[in-house]
Amino acid sequence: MDDRRQKGRIQFSVLFNGSRFLGPASTYLSPASAPCTPIVFVSNLPPIPLLHSSHIVRRSFESKAQVNMADPLEKEVPRIQWNADDIELASRPRALHRSNSQFSIHSSHSRRGSIDPSHALPIQYRAVSFQIDESIDQDLLKAKKHKKSAAKELENLDWHIVSPEEIFERLSTSKTRGLSAEQAKKNISEYGKNVPSRPPTHYTKQVFGYFFKGFGGVLLVGGILVLVSWKPLGEPAPAIANLALAIVLFAVFVIQAAFNAWQDWSSSRVMASITTMLPDHCIILRGGTQATVFASDIVPGDILYIKAGNKLPADVRFIEISSDAKFDRSILTGESAPLPGTVDSTDPNFLETRCIGLQGTHCIAGSGLGVVVSTGDKTVFGRIAKLTNEPSTGMTPLEKEVLNFVFVIISIMVAMIVLFIIVWAAYLRKNHPGWISVPALIVSCVSVAIAFIPEGLPIAVTASLTITANIMRKNKILCKSLKTVETLGSVSVICSDKTGTLTKNKMYVTEAAIGAFDMSAEGSRDEMIRQKNADRQNSVSQLRTIAGLCNSGNFDAATYHLPLHDRKIHGDATDQAILRFSESLGPVTEARESWVKSFELAFNSKNKYMIRTFTLADRAGLDLALSLTQANEFRQNDTLLTIKGAPDVLIGRCSMFVDRDGVSKPLDEATRFSISCIKDRWSSQGKRVILLGRKTLRHEQIQSTPADAKFEDEIIEQSRTGLTFVGIVGIVDPPRDEIPSVVGILRQAGIRIFMVTGDFALTAQAIAAECGIITNLPGAVNTVAVLTRDEVSAPLSIDKSPDLTPQPVTSIVVSGPELITLNECQWDQLCRYDEIVFARTTPEQKLRIVREFQSRDEIVGMTGDGVNDAPSLKAADIGIALGSGSDIAIEAADMVLLESFSAIVHAVRYGRVVFDNLKKTIAYLLPAGSFSEFWPVFGNVIFGLPQILSSFLMIIICCFTDCAAAIVLAYEAPEADVLRRRPRKRVDRLVNWQLMLQSYAFIGVLESIASFAMAFWYLERQGIPFSVFWFQYGAIPDNLDADFVASKLAIGSSIYFVNLVVMQWFNLLGVRTRRLSIFQHPPLFRKETRNWLLFPAMGFALVMVFFWLYVPQFQRVLGTAEVPVEYFFLPGAFGLAILLLEEGRKYCIRAWPKSVLGRCAW
Repeated sequence: MDDRRQKGRIQFSVLFNGSRFLGPASTYLSPASAPCTPIVFVSNLPPIPLLHSSHIVRRSFESKAQVNMADPLEKEVPRIQWNADDIELASRPRALHRSNSQFSIHSSHSRRGSIDPSHALPIQYRAVSFQIDESIDQDLLKAKKHKKSAAKELENLDWHIVSPEEIFERLSTSKTRGLSAEQAKKNISEYGKNVPSRPPTHYTKQVFGYFFKGFGGVLLVGGILVLVSWKPLGEPAPAIANLALAIVLFAVFVIQAAFNAWQDWSSSRVMASITTMLPDHCIILRGGTQATVFASDIVPGDILYIKAGNKLPADVRFIEISSDAKFDRSILTGESAPLPGTVDSTDPNFLETRCIGLQGTHCIAGSGLGVVVSTGDKTVFGRIAKLTNEPSTGMTPLEKEVLNFVFVIISIMVAMIVLFIIVWAAYLRKNHPGWISVPALIVSCVSVAIAFIPEGLPIAVTASLTITANIMRKNKILCKSLKTVETLGSVSVICSDKTGTLTKNKMYVTEAAIGAFDMSAEGSRDEMIRQKNADRQNSVSQLRTIAGLCNSGNFDAATYHLPLHDRKIHGDATDQAILRFSESLGPVTEARESWVKSFELAFNSKNKYMIRTFTLADRAGLDLALSLTQANEFRQNDTLLTIKGAPDVLIGRCSMFVDRDGVSKPLDEATRFSISCIKDRWSSQGKRVILLGRKTLRHEQIQSTPADAKFEDEIIEQSRTGLTFVGIVGIVDPPRDEIPSVVGILRQAGIRIFMVTGDFALTAQAIAAECGIITNLPGAVNTVAVLTRDEVSAPLSIDKSPDLTPQPVTSIVVSGPELITLNECQWDQLCRYDEIVFARTTPEQKLRIVREFQSRDEIVGMTGDGVNDAPSLKAADIGIALGSGSDIAIEAADMVLLESFSAIVHAVRYGRVVFDNLKKTIAYLLPAGSFSEFWPVFGNVIFGLPQILSSFLMIIICCFTDCAAAIVLAYEAPEADVLRRRPRKRVDRLVNWQLMLQSYAFIGVLESIASFAMAFWYLERQGIPFSVFWFQYGAIPDNLDADFVASKLAIGSSIYFVNLVVMQWFNLLGVRTRRLSIFQHPPLFRKETRNWLLFPAMGFALVMVFFWLYVPQFQRVLGTAEVPVEYFFLPGAFGLAILLLEEGRKYCIRAWPKSVLGRCAW
């Protein structure tokens, strides 16, 4: 099970009605929920039969079983044996409480046989611990009723048992025409849209989360404690200020809940809009023509075309299936072993038969045709979703890191509170009993707690991630989770597929060769016309016929009237290019009507070829596909094998070739050499080279029929020898226009981008040079021969300096077969290259490449769009698919680029901005909201000074004036140098010692000193010297009136408050950039850098100052006072000085990045 898709939820695999499903424990741990006893699997442990609900199981299991791969028909899954002690434990009364059960998984167990690893998506297993408690019984009872109903409905399904003809009759459809438009409308009104029902919303749980998410609990507890300190602890003379403080804390508690609710609504809207950006299309047969429709619009009775890479949009009954078709059901069963598809039923159980394709599963190989039998909630996936529709919730890694930082702050806070309580209990209570009363101590402790905790930080985290996700949505980037946004900022290596990712995936044939005679696509038409007058059986005719027959592409009937280059074709890009080439030489339908397809083996990245076999329908077809001699020898019951694929794989299987005159001749070494030279020349020009061949199979050579399972093996064996080389074609797939600039920008950002492709090394290197991935001349590009097998001090090294000092560029091209031979030392050398092209790779090798870089502490992004990319997309730290890619690639990816590959630049930029803006938020919050608020309390308890900043004003700073500005920082635009810095490493922390040094030792110290100085200078001017308070613990000299001192202290406290608020304005302007000057990144007047919200946040802080300090009613209750006007301007001067010092620090960092200041920069 992939941890990226399942977080924080206890997952069970359940054998339900004979089939295995995944889901949370609360869904499946329901006894008597099916006609038979359910079997529960923990990950891939052997099954544990559940006892009756009146029994309690208290036991720990540990499985150390070895991996056992066995066919389910040959061997039953072993069960755990229950001994007498187990039964005795199970018979204990219900009153007993259940304890934790620990499961340790040492191996995985599968009920499927061993498979080709290229067909399987890797699944990660992890040990889980869980607690079964009495509280889940209610959930079990609720699920019981639904499970019984679902089981009964599944038992009644018979789509897999009845014949296809009966299905057609039931659904008023046909294999050749599909549904009519009228019937489709009728079905959609009867069955509804093919969309699942929305899960129920648990409003109580949601509202509870709004109140207690973040630091709501701290605010509530603090409010209660302060309220208690007012009454009864404050009696007989309760301080009204404590009541006001408690009311403010409760008000902030409600306000932050309202803000959390708004934030949740806002982020939900953003993520919902993102999920609708990727329409799910499928190809169906309607009214006798192929049509592309949204998956939500298909209805029972639609004839669905299935090909490798498709995700099935509904439950279908296969009516035509290729012998190599395989389907991945891991999303439902948790088993990675793909299942073959069949037309006939193989099991009486609807969930186990192989003639049914279930919604949500993927076709990972082959192709087929199916009739839709269930849609929406009526599908198996829909029924299971109704039982397991609890949304998966969990914190992202960045949120966890923020909380870890907060826990550190809380630890310091708790230590300070404990210190204050100890000092109070051991010294102050005895020696100065009137100095700090119990209510005052409680208020001081609550003040320290509120001051230390950055209340605005969790809100800023969510806001920053949501804002960034919204920006990416506008740039046509689909992020499936907020975690994706975080990971983007640290990507250091991008491994990119070539076709469709770096190239336009709009292929066309530019060259063709017959024997040793090569020509352009236009020249082939001229050659065909020249030969046609002499003899219809010419070489070009044979080439275009095989190109049209061995091709899974089909013209869209709705666009057939358009010019050839404008017609829409259903099929992959290679088939489209070859089909257009074939059609340009003559109608493809002419050849296809003369031959009947009997078998198809789809192209895959491992075999690197495609096979189709045909039987003769019209003798005229012989003149098109074969030479004169072979046509005369072809019998009615013979089979024509056509093959298309990589020349290096197929040329060795050819023993004959068609010469320029259309005559079949033995393939001699001279012709082989000429063909090889043509292939290498085209490859070096960046062309994809495809070989087209054929073979006549006599009836007696084939022992089985296409319906037999062993027919595929026979055909593959027959294709190994005796092929006739008909010709080769050269296909151009031009790079996307934006790719060179994208590669350049990513390199500037310290990200290495490599090409990983299945093409020839020469082709891959040529395309890589066009894309800018290879910048060295061909002679300077290394091969695997330079990688030594012994430990060496290689001159290759990646520059680690933050300023990205240019270094000599190193380039290498490595092919897939060579990767197999590399040892660890060679991989170490290879992974240090700046420019790498991996050619001729298989899916397993792509996966290996990703893991090798990851093992060397690289954060790997993988881009791709095909079925063969899915395993590596899933394994990468962040998988990136294109919107035009296959369903399985999109499913496996974490992020989807819907339009241009250049959007990846925006994705990386804003991935880094998230991290930067959160560091800025913390750097802004700590100086005043934590450091400067702590020292008045510390001086009050330790040095006997009056608390020069009242507890109430502390809370106003934390929860109002600073919080607004902290949220606004989430809207900061990227700094100009954000893509000129190296990506952050895995070990880089959000809050490091450099940030703490900046916040506390620099800004915090300056703000604290200035605020203390302003407050006590005012008192000095009023005739109250500092010495009056130092270590006096509330003792007032006889020459001073206590009421006079108290009134002046209220003004001093307000001055301290104003000083912090005003100086924080300048801190806000300075913290916007980490290295750039404010003049390089102005907050106004420049669209790319402006953040006008800063000034409303400052205005809000000023409003809070006047609201709490200048309203007479608040002054009497809260002990605040009006501040003389000069004490607004002096803090401005101090703040300006701080901003100038900050500008000087940043200048030194830019000028001398390796100096002491540069190393201390946050």
